[in-house]
Amino acid sequence: MVAPPAGFSTQILPRLAELETALGAAIRGKPEVVRLSLVCLLARGHLLIEDVPGVGKTTLAQALARSVSCRFHRLQFTSDMLPSDVLGVTIYNVHSEAFEFKPGPIFSNFLLADEINRTTPKTQSALLEAMNESQVTIDGRPHSLPRPFMVIATQNPVEHHGTYPLPESQLDRFLMRLRIGYPDAASERQILRNTAAGLPATVSSGMVAEEVVQLQDAVHSVTVEDAVVDYMLAIVEKTRNHESLALGVSPRGSQALFRAVQALAMLEGREYAIPDDVKRLAAPLFAHRVVINTRTTLVQRRADAGERIIEEILSQVEVPL
Repeated sequence: MVAPPAGFSTQILPRLAELETALGAAIRGKPEVVRLSLVCLLARGHLLIEDVPGVGKTTLAQALARSVSCRFHRLQFTSDMLPSDVLGVTIYNVHSEAFEFKPGPIFSNFLLADEINRTTPKTQSALLEAMNESQVTIDGRPHSLPRPFMVIATQNPVEHHGTYPLPESQLDRFLMRLRIGYPDAASERQILRNTAAGLPATVSSGMVAEEVVQLQDAVHSVTVEDAVVDYMLAIVEKTRNHESLALGVSPRGSQALFRAVQALAMLEGREYAIPDDVKRLAAPLFAHRVVINTRTTLVQRRADAGERIIEEILSQVEVPL
């Protein structure tokens, strides 16, 4: 079992290495994407994977969910899906002469929301309470979700036809947005060689849900000095005053960066955070949270503009020594 948070470096790191190796077996040539996915899991966050079709979005989501032995459900979002298809429904039982609640797919540890931007805003909003409070309210009664709970959503870029862009309130609930990108030649050669095998059976790391919860608790033991916190807040403040941004990073975004920095430090084998952790995570955590003003959007695509502006802000904020 996993050791308590104090002195985690000698007890927890081997388990994290096994988990990272298991994910790397499914996603070839993308070590940074794999590591950031684990950061999202350890920070109790939700992950949005956005990229063009065919680069492994669903494969990454499935591999992350299958790497832990716990409940997993995949939902293929479509335009005719209803909120009850996600949350569950209350039905009348003629034998007991009472209404019974039938839990939906959201009552799992990992929910893969495949192509989330292909369903209507009404169904998209069914995830808001679950992602923010780890519970859902059905007919006025709250129902707690299991721990750990993580939504892994995939979507194609909004330029594709037949999509409903996620609203800012929902984007803000995703701790991180990742893009996988095309593999290099050597990695794609391995992918072609292993095409017939499908997702490898070695994806499972043997870790169970209780161990993941303990790892998530251990993240809080990572020390974040005041100078690093001030560095985070300076970046956040810049996003709120930048001339190209209509809306900056919210306090929820600040909290997300703090947790993610702790998780990355633990994955790197450190019991303390450093400014480089902040620089490494700022774009994946903030680019989807900021709202670009109209003038900037006309010059460059919104997604690319958000990342470019975050990188520009990082170059302007003084790094603590």
